[in-house]
Amino acid sequence: MALVTLNPSRLMWARLAALVFTCVAFSVASHGGGISGGMADWSVFCWAFSFAGTLLVLLVELLGLQSRAPVSWSNFPITFACYATLLCLSASIIFPLYFLKGDRSHSEARDHRIAATVFSCLATVAYFVEVSLARARPGEVAGYMATVPGLLKVCETFVACVIFVFISDPISYDNHPALKWCMAVYCICFVISAAIVVLCVGECTGCLPFPFARFLSAYALLAVVMYLTATIIWPVFKFDSRNSRSSSRPDYCRTSHGLCPWDKLVAVAVLTALNFLIYLADLAYSARLVFVTV
Repeated sequence: MALVTLNPSRLMWARLAALVFTCVAFSVASHGGGISGGMADWSVFCWAFSFAGTLLVLLVELLGLQSRAPVSWSNFPITFACYATLLCLSASIIFPLYFLKGDRSHSEARDHRIAATVFSCLATVAYFVEVSLARARPGEVAGYMATVPGLLKVCETFVACVIFVFISDPISYDNHPALKWCMAVYCICFVISAAIVVLCVGECTGCLPFPFARFLSAYALLAVVMYLTATIIWPVFKFDSRNSRSSSRPDYCRTSHGLCPWDKLVAVAVLTALNFLIYLADLAYSARLVFVTV
């Protein structure tokens, strides 16, 4: 098998672009956007966190400190870039939904919000390019997080985090045991997937008392089965008129700011199905992938 050959200049330019775009996004939104509230804090956090992490990666690589880093440098940069892609993508959707939707004024604050949204989208593209450049190709020797199953683990944990946000505000899983099972599925799979990411980034997979590759395949199969049950159960007990009073979208949702509670229930159903498909793809790749952690 051939060794991974990355183009450092392209990776560097992608990271520099992401650094600039995220910096502009949170600067413009914070100083002139006139935003406040939980969703504003989340959007600014997405941009600021991505900016800080990218700056750290650039400094480590420019100073040649990879060997002294307390994490696996074959896994950490691409793992962070994948999370940053998803964070900026979520901010690119949430920010205009809460701060531009229905706003037809021609104010300076609105112009700042539009600019923040545009640079958030550009940052998302820049991070996606970085992930595309850094991921392992077939036949290459790479860290697990640079492979497709590794990147899917990042997506699995991120989607689960978004589900937690929607399912807990307001709490929508405590009125039936079947819905509590769905919550258990989200929690169990999130904890195990997050643990796998931490083990790979921390280079601790060799300390496990069982073969890591077999564990990944077994876990992927278990997660597929669990998420399949949640994908079926959640819509049945939330949108079937025989089990729920919220079988149709309330009228007040048309004029509500952002997402109303019914919209969040739909979002949970869609994200559950999405995570099921991601775990299914993870199972397919894990069953046939041969990788070497370096």
